[in-house]
Amino acid sequence: MTRFKVGVQLHPQHTSIDDLRAAWREADDLGVDSIWTWDHFYPLYESGQPHTPGHPGTDLTGSHFEGWSLLAAMAVDTQRAQLGVLVTCNSYRNPELLADMARTIDHLSGGRVILGIGAGWFEKDYEEYGYEFGTAASRLRALGEALPRIEARLSKLNPPPLGELPILIGGGGEKVTLRLVAQHAGAWNTFGPPEHFAAKSRILDQHCAEVGRDPAEIERTVALNDAGDVDKVDAYLEAGAQHLILGRGQPFDLAPVRALVEARDR
Repeated sequence: MTRFKVGVQLHPQHTSIDDLRAAWREADDLGVDSIWTWDHFYPLYESGQPHTPGHPGTDLTGSHFEGWSLLAAMAVDTQRAQLGVLVTCNSYRNPELLADMARTIDHLSGGRVILGIGAGWFEKDYEEYGYEFGTAASRLRALGEALPRIEARLSKLNPPPLGELPILIGGGGEKVTLRLVAQHAGAWNTFGPPEHFAAKSRILDQHCAEVGRDPAEIERTVALNDAGDVDKVDAYLEAGAQHLILGRGQPFDLAPVRALVEARDR
């Protein structure tokens, strides 16, 4: 089996701070390669119901916590795994501020932060917190404008990041998002199924060729939201995935994550 990485995304909804901290400590002890949260202000799905990415549920009440604040706590609670927000909504923070936040948490973690970012999509977050929702095209334009500013600020900060602090871009838009990945990212994330991932990965390779980028420089990560996907490891690896990130909500049952770690270590 091809060598791969294992990550877990802990959904910060319908839960408590104590339970989140226990879950990311358990994940770190399991030996995962990465631990993530997300960047929303309200739950994305009902408690006890399955999570369908990009399709929020109808009853979006319940407890919820802000992602970057959680990441700072995760940085000092864990020792081994890389850490990130999968993915930050570009609209919610000034790009220079975001770069400084990521650099600061990178120091708290000893150099383990990945700066995950995307254009944003969850309209309720925008409306409730007073951000202009705009259109998918305007949000993508804003992301394209923000990425060079983030890179420039990271190069100016004193002290600089402790680690590499790679930028991960999330999304599968074939004309704009994947081109931004080719131009700016050290990692890329999208969803399955495997055939979908493979098709998007091939398009990313084409963008890399057009901008003169070695596609091997971009780590391919895939977000899995069904424990049943653990049985599809071979298919995802054949599709080009290098880093499998399994989403887990409350209660944080990490048995499928353990299975992925065991498969990785075989």
